[in-house]
Order: sequence, then C-alpha cells, then structure tokens
Amino acid sequence: MPRHARKRSPRTRRFLTGGAISVGTLVMACTAATGSAQAATAAAPSYTVKAGDHLASIARALKVPGGWPAIASANHLSSPYSLLPGQVLTLPAGSAAPAKAATTKAAPASTSSATGYANNLDGWIKQALAIMAQNHIPGTYNGIYRNIIRESSGNPNAINNWDSNAAKGTPSKGLLQVIQPTFDAYHVPGTSTNIYDPVANITAACNYAYHRYGSIDNVFSAY
Repeated sequence: MPRHARKRSPRTRRFLTGGAISVGTLVMACTAATGSAQAATAAAPSYTVKAGDHLASIARALKVPGGWPAIASANHLSSPYSLLPGQVLTLPAGSAAPAKAATTKAAPASTSSATGYANNLDGWIKQALAIMAQNHIPGTYNGIYRNIIRESSGNPNAINNWDSNAAKGTPSKGLLQVIQPTFDAYHVPGTSTNIYDPVANITAACNYAYHRYGSIDNVFSAY
C-alpha cells in the first residue's frame, strides 16, 4: 500500500501559497519591464516631405527640439535645402506628431503626371512655357533653364536666408529665387499660390522679368 501523505500544517500551506504569488508577481514584473523596453526602442517619429517644405519650416511646424540642425543631423543632410517631395525624414525625439502639426491649406493643382508633364525640371519648364504662352509672357526653355541653374541648381525648395532680402524678412525662394512680394504681385492666375511650387515660381518670375527686362531671356545675373 502506498504510504499516506503527511499532512501539512496550515503555516506550511500559507508559505507555499505565498511563494507562488511571489513568483507570479515576479513574472508579471519582468513582462512589464520587457514591454517598457520594447516601447523605448519603438521606431522614431518620421515626416514625409511635401512640395515647398524645407528643414526650417518643418522644424517650426513640428516644434522639433534643436530646430532644423537637429533634423539635418539625424538624417545626415549637409544642406537644409536638399529635400525632395516624398522623402522621409527621421525626427528627433520630442517632435510633435506630423499628422496634426504639418497640415497645409489646399492650393490650386501643382505639376503632376495628371497634367501630362513630367514631375521634374524638364517637365516644370515645359508646363510653365505652355502657361506663359496662354498669358502672352515671353521666354524660352533655354532662358528659363539657364537662370534656374544659376539661381537654385534646380532645387524647387531652395531658400536664401543670408542676403539683403532675407535680412528684410523676405528671403528668395524656389527655382528662380523669387521673394514673396514679387511672387504675389506677378503670380499667374491658375497656378499654385505656393511660392515653392515649381511651375508657379517659374511663371511668376518670368512674368516679373517680362515687365522689368522684356523677357527672362534677357536676365543673366541676379534680378
């Protein structure tokens, strides 16, 4: 016959039960700690660049600690203007949520595949020339291209923060480095009201050059 199990005292049972609770508590604590570690290593916040964005505007909109230099450092960027629409930037910790802070007001349609023109420098110039022809604004492909390369190297998000215009609070922006008052005064109807929009920037600059110099083709230096 099997030997009868020895009857445990109530004190022993309390000890064993208490031990089980302690082990369970330890397991839960370890699980919580693991979850905290995983949360701490979660992916850093990011922002997708839109047309007209530059590091300074992104840093202001998202309240980035350290400003635009912090974004440049996190993404190994050598220039605050070397951004392309669709580019994904890693944001420093503490930045605001892009979905809430980076909303922009709707504007007239910009250059896109829907227009039949390529979304690159060649397409922007060709679309601008078509709009200029409709508005009787003179200018040629070569004249526009030559001035764009001199002014911005083809970067639609270029901004000059160090010249006399910038000192007055109206920095030159976009492909043809137009200041906001000039863009507003010579804006061509039907194009975007965003100064960084490539086609809107080109047409406004060419309209200004037309009224001041006869044509963008007559411009060979800062204008």
